[in-house]
Amino acid sequence: MKIVIAGCGKIGKTIIASLVKEKHEVIALDSDPAVVQQVVNTFDVIGICGNATDMTKLVEAGVGKAELFIAATGSDELNMLGCFAAKRLGAQHTAARIRDEENNDEGLEFMKTQLDLSFSLNPEQLAARAIYDIIKLPSATKVETFSSKRIEMIEIVLKPDSPLEGKTLAQIRKAAKSRFLICVVARNSKVYIPKGNFELKSGDRVGLIASESDTHKVLSFLGETPKPIKNVMVLGAGITSYYLAQLLLASHIDVKLIEKQKERCVEVCQTLKGGTVIRGDGMSQDLLLEEGIQNTDAFVALSGKDEENILISFYAMSQKVPKVISKVNRDELSSIAEGLGLDCIITPRKIVADVVVRYARALQKSIGSQVETLYSLFGGEAEALEFKVLQSFAYSSIPLKDLKFKDNIIIAGIIRGNNAIIPSGDDTIEPGDNIIVIAAGTNVYDLSDIIAAR
Repeated sequence: MKIVIAGCGKIGKTIIASLVKEKHEVIALDSDPAVVQQVVNTFDVIGICGNATDMTKLVEAGVGKAELFIAATGSDELNMLGCFAAKRLGAQHTAARIRDEENNDEGLEFMKTQLDLSFSLNPEQLAARAIYDIIKLPSATKVETFSSKRIEMIEIVLKPDSPLEGKTLAQIRKAAKSRFLICVVARNSKVYIPKGNFELKSGDRVGLIASESDTHKVLSFLGETPKPIKNVMVLGAGITSYYLAQLLLASHIDVKLIEKQKERCVEVCQTLKGGTVIRGDGMSQDLLLEEGIQNTDAFVALSGKDEENILISFYAMSQKVPKVISKVNRDELSSIAEGLGLDCIITPRKIVADVVVRYARALQKSIGSQVETLYSLFGGEAEALEFKVLQSFAYSSIPLKDLKFKDNIIIAGIIRGNNAIIPSGDDTIEPGDNIIVIAAGTNVYDLSDIIAAR
């Protein structure tokens, strides 16, 4: 597809990288000539220097023939106006990055309708939701949800004392009372779609699928039973912290935000209903001790600097905080931090890229299904996808045991009406189902892509 992206900052570049990997024709637009040159040198794209609302530049970029136009500049207003102009020039679908709190209230849907936006992107809100899901399941390092949360995918790291150490998946499945599926494992930079004889080891990053109603029972069986989180300390009171605090307070979880800028402290105090805002330097160990970091259930580092987030997260771990979550955008720093033991890292730009890739795949003509959800796993080495099965799907009503799937692909879940099914060989795929697929080392665009040629 032809996709035009206006705004090549951190978010824009990550979206570009993901779409180029998907082999789309990408045209990048930015007002900074140095940024345009860098993008052209890094990615196989066409670069144009210009403003997102410059009609001449939009025409030069071929917006009128684009299937998708994405405005990801740092200005909400510029993004919305750019999408409006692109739509009037003939772009089939448009998406705008809209991040400010005042633009994400009840009026957002009205603006989207009036501007004819296909969807909006809010990296901070998406990151806050991802952090909130982890806090609600503190055993997990990552939580992904499918179809109104009827099925969840949970990522955990096996500790040396884990009851799963040295067990095969067949042994685990036999001993379990609740239905779940260990569907993907990362070990020593390699990702596996494991079979029954696969033996787990400490240090493995394990992705498992379970119905939302069984999640806590499954984690208990796996020896992961931390106490519920009742209070959270957050470094920084930026937009992500604000959205996170709203979610936590709505769930009756106490929140303490630490922010050194006086103006932001006042602004948050005036708009956030509940919680505590402390003005001070969150990098100060004395301040954190004074504010009770040793007695907090979870610590979330959301400053604007990756290095600060990583360092203060390790300090929180040294103070025996049960759950520590850190926002890190740079891949190289994420790898270093994970290698040193910081296993719960959130990268907002990658979350946004997943949303865009999912939408782009959904726009592509599929024969028997359509993409509903997409998550990249383990640094992009694997994917979790949810497909809606259409009437035209050629392999309906055939038991899974009678289908031959391509290597490194597994059907991990079936959602049929209100029922969440962890599939066995006797289960079938039916029109109207939502099917969850895990794939490693390959991209899946249509549900039929998982079937091997006979």
